Amino acid sequence: MRYLSLDFFRGLTIALMIVVNNPGTWQSIYDPLEHADWHGCTPTDLVFPFFLFIVGVALWFSFSKFNQQLTPALTRKILRRAALIFLIGLALNAFPFFNKNWSELRILGVLQRIGLAYGMAAFLCVMLSRQVLAITAGFLLAGYWTVLHLGGGADPYALEFNVVRQVDLMLLGAGHLWMGKGIPFDPEGLLSTLPAVVTVIIGYLTGSLITARKSEPGRLVYDLLFYGTIIGVAGLIWGLAFPINKSLWTSSFVLYTGGLAMIFLSLCVWALDLRGWNTWAKPFLVFGSNPLFAFVLAGLVVKTAGLIKYTDAEGKSRSALYWIYQNVFYPINQAELGSLLYALCFTAVIWLVCLVLYRRGIFIKI
Repeated sequence: MRYLSLDFFRGLTIALMIVVNNPGTWQSIYDPLEHADWHGCTPTDLVFPFFLFIVGVALWFSFSKFNQQLTPALTRKILRRAALIFLIGLALNAFPFFNKNWSELRILGVLQRIGLAYGMAAFLCVMLSRQVLAITAGFLLAGYWTVLHLGGGADPYALEFNVVRQVDLMLLGAGHLWMGKGIPFDPEGLLSTLPAVVTVIIGYLTGSLITARKSEPGRLVYDLLFYGTIIGVAGLIWGLAFPINKSLWTSSFVLYTGGLAMIFLSLCVWALDLRGWNTWAKPFLVFGSNPLFAFVLAGLVVKTAGLIKYTDAEGKSRSALYWIYQNVFYPINQAELGSLLYALCFTAVIWLVCLVLYRRGIFIKI
């Protein structure tokens, strides 16, 4: 049975990634559309782990062609795809390439984490039995907690002193890290990619469950809801000692978001595949058919528009996209609504490009 809910889930996460990354102005955003400042989890913090989760689900079905066994052909496929996704992310950071201070080029990012997490998870998934894979995932989460707790001093989960930041500073250097929080710290850090691997593994094991219940979709809904609740509650409980934190991708965050992803997928299966309420979901299939292309295209549009500059009434240098926001959406509402309407329209433009590809049967595989 082909589940429409899987394509919808993937398309929805990409749509939300584009929406939350492209407000009209970062000064006016509805609270649910912002990331938690540090500890905690907002709806926006769910988007990236949900995407890694569905990457893991797709791994199961993709590797079924190889009977879930590591072969030379599959090895080449994994290495090629992981490297390509990482390099595209790095190139997107470097774009437009000219007049670039390469000593301050950010090395990591969303696509880089997807590439690394995909690659590491893929090899674990095809090299280990499902039981051993689940145990290995548990050890990764426990080991990550131990490393952060013992290596971060008096406040091991603070922005300044956490081990994730220290590793990135040592291996990459301050100039190559994200500066969004005022100091060099990358929310897609090297060490914190290890628990992100577990997010992919949870998706892979979910794919296995989907296949095991392929003739019992009703039972699948129950199992996803049951296991998702257990995993999510375990994350909440663990969060009392190891705070739920997306920037550190803490082990409690992995379980909490993984559980919620399973619960949400169960609702999607029930609504779309069992009840047949799929008309409203069809637009998201367009994004789901070319997810990484849509994400990269959005980034390229923003960076290209950033090359077209003008000076506003306050003497600040602005991009062409900001001019559109200021002259079209700001007059509608000079606060969060105007900023959101801009984000939705920007996402719609990306969707239209993907729609052309979708109707022509063009699926860009990375």
